[in-house]
Amino acid sequence: MGVIIHAVVLAFGLILPLGVQNVFIFNQGMSQRSYARALPAIVTAGLSDTLLIGAAVGGVSLILLQWPLLANVLYAGGSVFLLYMAWSIWRSSGPANSSAAVLSAGRQIAFAASVSLLNPHALLDTVAVIGTSSLQYEGVARFYFAITAAVVSWVWFLGLAGAGRLVGRTDRTGRVSVFFNQLSAVVMVGMAGMMLWKLIFS
Repeated sequence: MGVIIHAVVLAFGLILPLGVQNVFIFNQGMSQRSYARALPAIVTAGLSDTLLIGAAVGGVSLILLQWPLLANVLYAGGSVFLLYMAWSIWRSSGPANSSAAVLSAGRQIAFAASVSLLNPHALLDTVAVIGTSSLQYEGVARFYFAITAAVVSWVWFLGLAGAGRLVGRTDRTGRVSVFFNQLSAVVMVGMAGMMLWKLIFS
């Protein structure tokens, strides 16, 4: 029981702060015409987090700590992707019932995978927190630790998109949708700026 509580606390600690991934999932829940249409983003984010957690617990992602050059490549690539995504979302920002504001399933998958897997902060946090913390467990206990952390991510994304959907349904004017589209873009630009700063001055 202790290992499960430990995993839940750590997973929520990592996932709760406002970040690109959370803003994007909430935004998709709000902007899509139905909850089911936001599932590509939800499932992609959930699978991405599960992959990262599995890699961290398995020790595979520790190469990020051993190869600084790889981390720099991730920062450079991640910042470019985030700037592109910010530009695309800002350009398409508009009322939730506007076709320009609704991302297709393919773009949801691409964007969700990008903010999940090409975000160096998320990668390094997962390695440092989830990966390192899992080292105190062995065998089945470590497996339970990883599964619990992954389940927390899935539940969070499902609930976050649901909350976005509730907001979207009550947004008759479309102004809230426009605000969150633009907030999503601003958060992405801010994160890209932080990555570039770390890349240049680290």
